[in-house]
Amino acid sequence: MRRLIILFILALSTGAYINADEVSFTASAPSAVVTGEQFRLSYTLNAEGTDIRIPELPDFEVLMGPSTSTAYSSTFINGKTSSETTVTFTYILMPKKEGTFNIGPGSIKVKGRNYTSNALVIKVLPPDKSGNSGSQGSGRGGSASSSGSVSSNDVFVRMIVSKQNVYEQEGFLVTFKLYSIDGQVVPQNFKFPEFDGFLVQEIELPQEKQWSLENYNGRNYQSVVLRQCVLYPQRSGNIRIESGRFDAIIRIRTEQKARSLFDDFFGTYQDVKKVLTTTPVTIDVKPLPAGKPASFSGAVGIYSMTSTINTTNLKTNEAVTLKLAITGSGNIKLLKNPEVVFPNDFEVYDPKVDNKISTTAAGTQGSKTIEYTAIPRYAGDFEIPPVSFSYFDIKSGTYKTITTQSYKLHVEKGVGGEGGGPIVSNFSDKERVKFLGKDIRYLKVKGFSFVPNNEIFFGSFIYLFSYILITILFIVFFIIYRKQVKENANIALVRTRKANKIALKRLKKADQLLQENKKEEFYEEILRALWGYLSDKLNMPQSELTKDNIENELTKSGINETLIHEFMDILNTCEFARYAPNQASDAMGNLFKQTVDAIDKMENTIKK
Repeated sequence: MRRLIILFILALSTGAYINADEVSFTASAPSAVVTGEQFRLSYTLNAEGTDIRIPELPDFEVLMGPSTSTAYSSTFINGKTSSETTVTFTYILMPKKEGTFNIGPGSIKVKGRNYTSNALVIKVLPPDKSGNSGSQGSGRGGSASSSGSVSSNDVFVRMIVSKQNVYEQEGFLVTFKLYSIDGQVVPQNFKFPEFDGFLVQEIELPQEKQWSLENYNGRNYQSVVLRQCVLYPQRSGNIRIESGRFDAIIRIRTEQKARSLFDDFFGTYQDVKKVLTTTPVTIDVKPLPAGKPASFSGAVGIYSMTSTINTTNLKTNEAVTLKLAITGSGNIKLLKNPEVVFPNDFEVYDPKVDNKISTTAAGTQGSKTIEYTAIPRYAGDFEIPPVSFSYFDIKSGTYKTITTQSYKLHVEKGVGGEGGGPIVSNFSDKERVKFLGKDIRYLKVKGFSFVPNNEIFFGSFIYLFSYILITILFIVFFIIYRKQVKENANIALVRTRKANKIALKRLKKADQLLQENKKEEFYEEILRALWGYLSDKLNMPQSELTKDNIENELTKSGINETLIHEFMDILNTCEFARYAPNQASDAMGNLFKQTVDAIDKMENTIKK
């Protein structure tokens, strides 16, 4: 009976082995090695294999191999047994010269089928000029003494910028990298620069830091990236990035006399604390050249734009949706929505924006989709003119403009006639619009009374007075209506009158974001309120909204310099604070109060 049980378990194990996962054959080696030093090239197979073949290695000397090691493992979970076999083939190589070399895929046979591995790229570094072998971590080149001192040439942090001469709004990469002779360093208490004058886009790094071998100034170091981000300068001129400060615990080998056999065998070590700082860097930011197109709103990079429309044949009170998709790389997260001009008889709603943006070491890239919704109220043939989007091309150093096609719309009379019946709109999202109409009313069958025939209303004083009253009311209504029509025809006047009302709505939303402590959304809403208020109050199109134009227009309107500087300070604070790593809640509250006060002062000053 015992033999039957053993045979049954072996059968299960064998069956699980036969039905194992797909065969995997992978190659691995260090990404960087030093000339004249040995390293291992390993091929790992999760099955039994034969006839292993490796590619030709003209740039490396094969010192040994292949040496084979096999490992077996078996698991029993929920009544099921699974087995796994791992076979590793190891070669000892030595590079013959410096450079970057490719190792092609190897091959092996498993049950008559050939399997190939992945290829590898290995960078061969020159040996240390000082004669120390950084890759082996044998010591610190004499920097560690009995006093426990560490040389600044053995452990340091660099702030590496990809460019020092850029245009305004042109992104560049900043990398903070820690260097150590043997990698036995634990960084602590990071204090990175504040990046004043820049908008910051962080790059996500692995939670577990990976050390790699790198040759710098003739020595081989173990290096690790502490932080990477893309910076976008917000003004021209020389902008200085200050020093960063980092605390580090460094383990060094001491020269103290061994107190026991184990100390003599393993060595004695000491932890040393050291403060590491980076060197400040000055960035030369060039202003964007003159000759900006009318549709330019600050986009810098390389972009493309496409447009689509859901329909060109519709009925009154039906929605038409125009989508613009802007794709490219650059300051895409800061792009303003292009202006779409719908016909006057269309009710236009706020656009819906969908961002799919990622930031890597290559920069910020992705797409921004803007969805514009409008509803025609009258039948007829209309046209949506082309939409223009301009950007500054960094490579060519010129402005480029992309223009979409125009769309001709045919609107037919819908249910309820032109102008429609009662319209119920969901103003919370400005998307769904419902039409409700009733042409039959319920008959009243209760609650009425008859008038005696001797009480005749026709021809009485009340009857005549009602006609006179209706005539007077009609004349008053007609005069008021004509006055409103005349005022509404003056678009500039309407925008100016409604500027404060629209700004207060946005500030109310900003106050809600302040209470929810949504910092980035709060600063964006404050900016939208200020830009929209100034555009309406000064009767300026959004394409001309720049700080210089606003400052000149406010001066022409007789605004005092103190109030002008107050508005400029609010705009600068919002633009910088949206991407600042830390902003206190009280600072946000003070900014909100300052914005409300500035708009109130402006309303009392400008009388239009």
